[in-house]
Amino acid sequence: MLPQEESLKILGQFLREHECTRLNGISIDTIIELARMVLQKNVFVHDNKFYRQIVGGAMGSPFTLTLANIFMWYWEKRSILSNLPSRELYGRYIDDVFFTWNGSKQNLTKILDAANKLHPNIKLEYHISKSLPFLDILLQ
Repeated sequence: MLPQEESLKILGQFLREHECTRLNGISIDTIIELARMVLQKNVFVHDNKFYRQIVGGAMGSPFTLTLANIFMWYWEKRSILSNLPSRELYGRYIDDVFFTWNGSKQNLTKILDAANKLHPNIKLEYHISKSLPFLDILLQ
């Protein structure tokens, strides 16, 4: 689940880092306020009762998917990418991550264990092998 306020803060960092001071004439502050409305004004009905979502965003929403990708961008910069030598391969599809590692298994597990402690909402399940599944393929 995306923590709403933290996600909005990361959205601002993403836009500033990529020098998007304005998008279609709209300022970053306005974009963040519009994003806040999308996240925090999401309601649904169940058993004739109204509920407001207070964690995360609407499932299936294109905006929620985009925000989740930006959230993962922030996380991966601080966890995996900052520890990955430039000669290694790295790829991510939404929340599935793949990368190569030619260092020791001990150093790799240290990095992965530290990455698992970086954010309470992101936990890696990792497989270290010469062959592993990634999305719909088997890498060898």
